[in-house]
Parts: sequence; C-alpha cells; structure tokens
Amino acid sequence: MKILIIGSKGFIGQHLRKFLTGRGEAVWGADVVVDYVHPERYFLVDSSNSDFHTIFQDTVFDICINCSGAASVPDSLLHPMRDYNLNTVNVFKILDAIRQYQPLCKFINLSSAAVYGNPQALPICESSRLDPVSPYGIHKLISEKICEEYSRFFEIATCSLRIFSAYGEGLKKQLFWDLFQKTKPGAPVSLFGTGKESRDFIYIQDLVNAIYLLAKHATLKGQSINVANGDEILIEDCVRIFYGFFDQPVNYSFMGQGRAGDPVNWVADISALRQLGYQQQYHLTSGLKSYYEWIKAADLELE
Repeated sequence: MKILIIGSKGFIGQHLRKFLTGRGEAVWGADVVVDYVHPERYFLVDSSNSDFHTIFQDTVFDICINCSGAASVPDSLLHPMRDYNLNTVNVFKILDAIRQYQPLCKFINLSSAAVYGNPQALPICESSRLDPVSPYGIHKLISEKICEEYSRFFEIATCSLRIFSAYGEGLKKQLFWDLFQKTKPGAPVSLFGTGKESRDFIYIQDLVNAIYLLAKHATLKGQSINVANGDEILIEDCVRIFYGFFDQPVNYSFMGQGRAGDPVNWVADISALRQLGYQQQYHLTSGLKSYYEWIKAADLELE
C-alpha cells in the first residue's frame, strides 16, 4: 500500500511510520516540522495555514491516516479555538482535498475515547451514548461527524478510531510522564483523584498494530471503532506498578480531587477490533517497564 501519515512527527505518527515501513509498505509523511530523515517522502505543512491540496495533487495514495491534531484536555479548556482548528478544521481540509483530487483514497482519522465522557455503563461499546465532558472531546466528536459526512455524501471510505489511553516511548505528557516528573523534587507526591478511577491502556506498539490491521482489513464506511485492550485498570494499580520500577520507594498519596474534563471510569468493548484479528502483545507491566526506561533516559538527556 501507498500510505500517507499526516502528523508523522508526533507520538503516534512516528511509531506508525516506523511500523509500516518495517512491514514493507510505501510510506509518506506530512507535518509542520522539517524532516531530515525522510525528506524525499515528506510534505511540510504550514502550521499557520494548512493546505493539503498540493499533497494530494502530487502523489496518489491508497490510504491517508490522520495522526495530527491537539491531544490535551487541559489545553482545550485554555485554548479552545486552537484545539478546534487542529482537531476539526484540518480534518475537513484533508477530506475535501481527497474529495477533489483522490476520491478513491481511504481515510482513517484518529479520534478519542473522550467522545464518550462519563459512560452510563461499562464496557463502552461504539453505540454507547456520546457525551464528551471537555472541548477536546466535543471537537473529536465533530471530526467523526465530518468523516461520516464525507462517507455518506461523497462516498469517501472513512473510519474514526476511538483510541483509549495510549502510552509508550516518545510521549512526554500525561499520567506516567507526570508521575516521573513529580518525584524529582524529592518531596511526597500528591496525585489527582482517589486512585479508584480507571482507564483502558494500550501500549504504542499494540496501537500501531491495531491501526495497521484496520487499514488492511476493515471496510471503511464512516463508522467509529474502539481501539483499546478491553481491560479496566485502576489508576492506583498503575501508579503502584510504575513506581515499583524506581530504585527507592516513592511516597505518594491521592488528594481525592478530580481534574476538570477527566472522566471517572473507562473500559472498552473491542469486539469490532478483535474481529479484525487484533490480539494484545504488550501487557501493562511490560509496556510500562519499557516506557519507564525510556522516560528515565530522556530525562537524563534534558539535564
């Protein structure tokens, strides 16, 4: 397949490009920073005025995977317009360029489990109520509707992936990165919430494999598909496992106070993903161990 990854310099995009290239696929990247590694198969996008017309006029692709966009719930509360532009307007621009120049190019958009908000029942299936509790979640939901629009009215093969809690090497934010950073002053660590909150974690290598399976085998018809492992894991258990990798015990406690925009409990029904042949390869302890070693090395480089 000839595959275009938009957002190829981001956390998921970099891993996906490496994974697909290793499978013998012909991969192009596009992002807002210069690529010195693969300049011959790369499109530089203007961050202030993104235009995707030239990309789709230049090269014919079998599939476009959109890994671009903002990915921060707190930032969406501080800068909602920026989040809206990155997570919805750019999706519209990409799809309209596909409509005009390459209507046979398939399109996979990376959405988020944030579209569900606080679910009424677990596990969360694709037909569960959509009730996002943050601007980020609302904007991701709008991006899904744009994909549905282009599938329904313009017959573009589209699909949105509702990714749950992804983690792994290269991610310099969110729970585990923050857990590491909080230990640096040497004082007791205070954490949001009660520890009884839960998430459905997926390691980056499992995630890119899931995306690949969807790209190869799924019939894209404007639908949304959960991407997770189907395992509900308490935050207190994640913290215990992660801090267990440290050489010295970490003194930590939960403050009992939640954070705006964060849901309480998540676990996905991944029946649709499993039907495509997905099987988890990296369980939480092994994935976190690899991620911890990477964070430790990355932190030393910053000192």
